[in-house]
Amino acid sequence: MKVSHSPATLFAAFDAPDLIAHAGLVPTIRLAERCGLPALVAEKVKLTGARNGAGTAADAKALSIVGGMIAGADSIEDLDVLRHGGLSRLFGGVRAPSTLGTFLRAFTWGHVRQLESATRAFVCCLAAHTGLVPTGDEVVFLDIDSKVKQVYGPAKQGASFGYTKQRGLHFQIVTVKTGTCAPVIVATRLRKGSAGSGKGAASLLREALATVRAMGITAKIIVRADSAYFSHKVVDVCRKAGAHFSLAVAVKKTIREAIAGMDEPAWTPIKYTSAVWDAAEERWISDAEIAEVPFTAFTSKKKAYHTTARLIVRRVKRLNPKSVPEGQAELFGVWRHHVILTDNPFVLAQAEPMHREHAQVEQVFAALEHSALAHLPSGRFTANAAWLTLAATAYNLTRAVGRLASTFHARARTGTIRRQLIHIPARIATGARRLTLHLPQLWPWADDFTELWTATGQRMVT
Repeated sequence: MKVSHSPATLFAAFDAPDLIAHAGLVPTIRLAERCGLPALVAEKVKLTGARNGAGTAADAKALSIVGGMIAGADSIEDLDVLRHGGLSRLFGGVRAPSTLGTFLRAFTWGHVRQLESATRAFVCCLAAHTGLVPTGDEVVFLDIDSKVKQVYGPAKQGASFGYTKQRGLHFQIVTVKTGTCAPVIVATRLRKGSAGSGKGAASLLREALATVRAMGITAKIIVRADSAYFSHKVVDVCRKAGAHFSLAVAVKKTIREAIAGMDEPAWTPIKYTSAVWDAAEERWISDAEIAEVPFTAFTSKKKAYHTTARLIVRRVKRLNPKSVPEGQAELFGVWRHHVILTDNPFVLAQAEPMHREHAQVEQVFAALEHSALAHLPSGRFTANAAWLTLAATAYNLTRAVGRLASTFHARARTGTIRRQLIHIPARIATGARRLTLHLPQLWPWADDFTELWTATGQRMVT
């Protein structure tokens, strides 16, 4: 590939008032309107008493932020991406970044909770309208996890040092997915940087479970989490909501004793890294094996919290014998153990790999940090909490756009969806009392964009 003209004959000028860079925003914002996001924000978010008119037109301001995030904005200043070329001819009510920053800084914690309520209702409408989370699947997985987002200003409210040894703010998310769809965010919460991973998990999980049921999902729900969320409160929330749990467990004394009591014939080789299928013996030849035993957890708590469930153990041969902890050579000299406590109703060979798929939540963190959560842009804690909530909404809306476009985009990364379906340049033409967007000829994903465009009630030129 090379430039076909010399520098002397090739010029550039920012002088086209009818060009836009993000034609995909039109069907995306149309979808948000159809699913009631502006109406829900207007109904639930009441910034009464805010100075300088910050509380007015909350619906327009929230949708401006979400639209900017979908277009790729990762800071308040970047939201100006919505004010270029002919976008003002396609959208009304777009606010300036300074106005949006004032709006976010006017939030209190109560207003953040109002916004969370609106976005939870919106994701239910979005799922019903687009089939974002299939309701016919046999099992639905609810994954909860947290991440410390590093920040660099010591004056940023709530920023402190936690287990990562970096100054940051600590946020939790809960996602829902099935075996046939990508993860969808159903709950978020921002905490100070020094908060433990599991702090507030029970209440957040309760809200997430209520949202999933409000989506019309009646299938089995399995809540998955790592060992930071292993607590009687989390299990209690799951059982009261009629959900199953699958929680990783730290290998401590009682767990080591339970593992030591397992009979050697109980261990079954599984498909794992470097596993080989032996057709003659019809089994896996593997460095990993699984077994299970009944176990009662939380015996130090009140009797009502005592939980008897399946203790599933995966043991993997150690690659480095020098890593054996001192004093544990007899039990851990050959194997390292990964343990989960679960009431998963599926058989052992299904239940254990189901829990391992909890790692997919990391893809959601990556998608968020590749877009709106590249920064937590404000010095105010509540403004950043509102930003996190709107970032999750932008993520879900982007996923819904992919779902409407094609089977490929339904599972694609949000960055791929933005690049192929949102960041499409177009020229606006007026004629016969209508606007026409002239899109690039030979766009590789034209058919997928056409599906999205028509699915949101608009027509293509024929």
